[in-house]
Amino acid sequence: MFPKRTLALCACALGAGSGATAALAADHNDTTADGPVIEALVPVVDQQLVPPSGQPSKKVQDRYLKLHEKARKDGEKPGRNVVRDGVREGDGDVRLASARDVKKSVRVLKRMTAPEQPAGGSTTSTGSGGAPNAQLQSIAACESGGDPSAVGGGGAYRGKYQFDQQTWASVGGSGDPAAAPEAEQDQRAAKLLAQNGAGQWPVCGG
Repeated sequence: MFPKRTLALCACALGAGSGATAALAADHNDTTADGPVIEALVPVVDQQLVPPSGQPSKKVQDRYLKLHEKARKDGEKPGRNVVRDGVREGDGDVRLASARDVKKSVRVLKRMTAPEQPAGGSTTSTGSGGAPNAQLQSIAACESGGDPSAVGGGGAYRGKYQFDQQTWASVGGSGDPAAAPEAEQDQRAAKLLAQNGAGQWPVCGG
């Protein structure tokens, strides 16, 4: 659950004085060598926990919120708003959404709200000779600096287009994406783009 406010008891030693302080001290029986002790309740706020993979950036949160609202207006069922309401765990507890939670949700919402692909293919495939088109080149530059052997996310995201293993397999890849030939990475990225749109790269695909 989100952290709660708690109360703690604090004893503060004050010298005897005049006015309001003296009047307050006169009603208190406890004293020290230096004068009366005034006890007061002060609020202590527990430190808010940060999600293990970090909090999502404002840019990613804004994109998520726009897509969630669009899906809702389109009559889709986007589910729980994880940015606003948090992520509900299996035991019923609710925690703050992490950067990874929001990025995954953005991918789902992009697919949910994407226009139907026209029959007979798409213009998002690789260009002549298998070279990636301008959109794929932009995604690769953003994701990995165009490095086919790049590894990110603690090893979870690999290759020129930072595939995770599940997504790589979904477009016919096998083995380590970062070890595949660059031409194959381009081909499989083009297939993913044609099937699901640029939302597969929620930060770099916009």
